[in-house]
Amino acid sequence: MRVALISDIHGNEVALRAVLASIQAAGVDQVICLGDVATLGPRPRAILDMLRELGCPCILGNHDEFMLDPGLIRTYTEAPIVIDAVDWCRDQLSADDLDFLRTFQARLTIPLDDRATLLLFHGSPRSHMEDLLSSTPAEELDRRLDGHAATVMAGGHTHLQMLRQHRGALLVNPGSVGLPFKEYANGGPPTLLHHAEYAIVEARGGAVSVSLHRVPVDLDAVRAAVSACDNPMRGALLQQYA
Repeated sequence: MRVALISDIHGNEVALRAVLASIQAAGVDQVICLGDVATLGPRPRAILDMLRELGCPCILGNHDEFMLDPGLIRTYTEAPIVIDAVDWCRDQLSADDLDFLRTFQARLTIPLDDRATLLLFHGSPRSHMEDLLSSTPAEELDRRLDGHAATVMAGGHTHLQMLRQHRGALLVNPGSVGLPFKEYANGGPPTLLHHAEYAIVEARGGAVSVSLHRVPVDLDAVRAAVSACDNPMRGALLQQYA
């Protein structure tokens, strides 16, 4: 079983197309999305259309739930630009789009082969707003994993690629398709990297491997998409892609 993991697309259609082309070239059995698909970037509806066409399982991220519960974002951030951008995104979506987001799952476990399992979530198994980092102490990581276990455990949310061994399990973050961060933002303004990210998890006959991938992105096309929208994040994104 060979599974491609994508996460944190954030409305960046150009980056998602680049990642899906790379995944197709690599060859996988399954693509799974770990959430945060539509908000902050310029093309929210295009992303939802692409995911529907792809037909892949999708995990519910915090930004996905912000679309369904407008008041929830204020438990996460008070930054006006982020709140305004999330509200803008919600206004772009149709009733069918919101119904599609309601199909996203909080967690998912799938077999990789007859010996290995893959546990999928967004932030942590207990909360899509919780960070799992390479620097998270082991005891705190135990609490955030909340008793869940698998051969490989995968989540997104931090926009930072990561591969870490924890008590015999592999913990992976595929990074961000649409807004990869240079460093841990910790609630502050991030610095964006100018590529797109994903991961591949593979298990065959008991042998397990995880690979992290970075894909070039057409920055002219990204800038054109951002320039063409009236998303409140437009100016900030154009500065990042200058």
